[in-house]
Amino acid sequence: MEKTKEEKRGQFQRLEGEIAEESKRLAIAIGGAAIYSAGVNLFIVPAGLYSGGIMGFAQIVRTILVSYLHLPIQNFDIAGLIYYAINIPVLLLGMKDIGKQFFVKTICCLTAVTIFLSFIPIPTETLLHNDILGSTVIGALMCGFGMGTALRMGASLGGTDIIALLLIKWKKNISVSKVNIITNAVLYGICLFLFDVSTVIYSLIYAAVSAFAVDHEHSQNINVEVRIITKLDDMELEQEILQKMDRGITRLESTGVYTNEKSNMLYILVSKYEVGQLKNIVLKYDPHAFIVMNEGVTVIGHYKKKL
Repeated sequence: MEKTKEEKRGQFQRLEGEIAEESKRLAIAIGGAAIYSAGVNLFIVPAGLYSGGIMGFAQIVRTILVSYLHLPIQNFDIAGLIYYAINIPVLLLGMKDIGKQFFVKTICCLTAVTIFLSFIPIPTETLLHNDILGSTVIGALMCGFGMGTALRMGASLGGTDIIALLLIKWKKNISVSKVNIITNAVLYGICLFLFDVSTVIYSLIYAAVSAFAVDHEHSQNINVEVRIITKLDDMELEQEILQKMDRGITRLESTGVYTNEKSNMLYILVSKYEVGQLKNIVLKYDPHAFIVMNEGVTVIGHYKKKL
């Protein structure tokens, strides 16, 4: 009976730790949303530029409604609301493919972006005193860092990443980068038709710099080979990895040559941004586990790529 109480207490502590860790990750992701929104409102919009992807289309719709159709909206940028309206149906369509946890976090971040974009004041002129190039680079770095931070925390700020994931399920030779390139080509083609050439050129610079910042902050394409040697024979550990991370595990029996003690080796492949989550799960069950990681491995065969 006492053992059952200890087990329940241990399960409760593990659940409590997991909730605390995920809450921390969500808070950091929302912080990324705030940085992204500040980059857009403080640097990109005052410079008259258009960010890439779905947000760029939302900004074009905003410009058409306000500047061409003269919608009576002042001191309030509706681009965030348009962005939210576009993303919600896309997220609902892809809910099964992106996973429940990623879906919930993304909804929270997307809501945060909409709120921040709606209420962060937009200066009447650029903060760098008409330095369009400087505003472009700083805004792009902020936006890219914000998007990358959210992705690193297991969330997304919405946009073409989610659409790309759905298209990858439909056609295997499509990648996130291809979808981004096609989307931005259409977007900036429209910008070239509606606006002047300089707007398109600076917007392209923004897209390139922000993409670099996202890749630097969020290395989702780096595969990591993980070997976990543990003396525990705990099915809960393996089940949590399977359920929470949706990653396959190969379990091998091993023997320590020096101690001659039996142990288990778990072999797992994850992306770089999942390493922290995997370590937390393993150390929660076995603080003395021996973990070996090898980055940048080449994988041939069935391997689930994630955002």
